[in-house]
Amino acid sequence: MSATSQRRLFVPLAVTLIAAAWLTLWAWDSSPYARYLHHVDWSETGLAGLCSVAPAGLTVIPAVLHTAAWLLMIVAMMLPTMLPLLQIFERLTAALPDRKRLLLFVMLGYLSVWSVFGLFAHASDAGLHELVRRTPWLVWHGWIVGASILGLAGAYQFSSLKYRCLDKCRSPLMFVSEQWRGGNVRRNSFLLGIRHGLFCVGCCWTLMCLMFAVGTGSIGWMLALGAVMSAEKNLPQGRRLSTPLGAALLGWAALIVVNGLRQA
Repeated sequence: MSATSQRRLFVPLAVTLIAAAWLTLWAWDSSPYARYLHHVDWSETGLAGLCSVAPAGLTVIPAVLHTAAWLLMIVAMMLPTMLPLLQIFERLTAALPDRKRLLLFVMLGYLSVWSVFGLFAHASDAGLHELVRRTPWLVWHGWIVGASILGLAGAYQFSSLKYRCLDKCRSPLMFVSEQWRGGNVRRNSFLLGIRHGLFCVGCCWTLMCLMFAVGTGSIGWMLALGAVMSAEKNLPQGRRLSTPLGAALLGWAALIVVNGLRQA
């Protein structure tokens, strides 16, 4: 198969992988093991604000399942946002004999960064649940946590760090030109994926944290947030979405606070 034919296959294969991730998440969400996909919805009040937990002592299997769920979510939600970079990298390395492996190394580096972030996010979420369990007042006022997460996500949309990272993600050709170096091509491909993953996390980490506010594993919210992040990064006018999105999130947080105070 010629290099041109292989390039034509890249996008269909990537789209197939993304579609498979979405279908797997949908099937998982419909299975008896959906509790390992879902987390708390902090926008609700009362005891319903506590997430479902695995039986005492069963820690390894739930941890593996949560990790698998997180990776599936990253492939489904974030891989579409890096398709332009992968296409540019594929064209850049088209003459190399192991170009397929190099693409894989880029994706592995990217996923490794998001995996580390996922472990940190899940650990923080578990610590937050433990704090709530020890603080009965918070059990009945879970909206405070939800409003805080939404407020943080909204405020971050106006930060200079957000825009610096977003600009890196929106310029894949320049990014690859700056970051790609010769030498050990496999190592450098992996590092390229890591660097891109770091900027991607810097751009989108608060939006991904919204999954813990609206319920991790919600297919509808995953689609919505994935579409927003893809639009921010890939559409010509996507950068302009950040400000109205931040305002909307801050408004949502304020609405939760008002409703929570009324119910208190």
